[in-house]
Amino acid sequence: MTPASPRKTLDRALSRAGVCSRSDARRWIEAGRVLVNGVPAQGPEQWVDPKRDELSVDGLRLCSKQRVYLALNKPKGVLTSHGDPSARRTVYDLLGQLDLWVVPVGRLDRDTSGLLLFTNDTDWAEGILAPEHHVPKTYRAQVAPRLEDAALDRLRAGPELEDGPTRPARVERVRDVGATTILEITISEGRNRQVRRMLRAVGGRVRSLKRVSIGELPLGGLSSGSWRLLSSAEVELFPARHRRAR
Repeated sequence: MTPASPRKTLDRALSRAGVCSRSDARRWIEAGRVLVNGVPAQGPEQWVDPKRDELSVDGLRLCSKQRVYLALNKPKGVLTSHGDPSARRTVYDLLGQLDLWVVPVGRLDRDTSGLLLFTNDTDWAEGILAPEHHVPKTYRAQVAPRLEDAALDRLRAGPELEDGPTRPARVERVRDVGATTILEITISEGRNRQVRRMLRAVGGRVRSLKRVSIGELPLGGLSSGSWRLLSSAEVELFPARHRRAR
């Protein structure tokens, strides 16, 4: 059986690398943001070999051999996106010293802070995001008004949302502060704004929300707005779809 050719059209190569969608790739190429071996790309249909050609977007290299895995403590108010029409601050503004292209593993909404992973290893990212792996994510939330035990039990059982019931969650009351409750909630799904919607479903209004761990990896003492590279042992904590030699 003849092995598949590693050559791809440029828009497909960018999409396969997890950088963007093919439609975004076409726009970026036409805007001159993409270089192939240091030269502006000829067009979306240009053939490239991602293992041999050096591809870059906005000066950041897409490197197929050097795998990068990092953790960021995303501050509240920062977007999980590359660029913003309104010039709002994005997570890429915080990665200024990194000269390789990486993509976020999942998202945190603008008003949520905490642990966000980045990589250029799409198999590793897909393993974390794969629904069948149920990688747990833990958040610390401050909620008003103070939640009764019955509301916490509803969270543990999995409340009904507009897109269906959630999986059971692990919930711990940390403490009550005035008219609010601070709690930790661990979910094993990745629906849009899921924790906020779950808390709203039991009568809570989120005042602050922070992701404090993904799987067995804690945010730890990483300061807000800072990032660090993961160790090999930390990378191995997660179940890549197709583990590749690094």
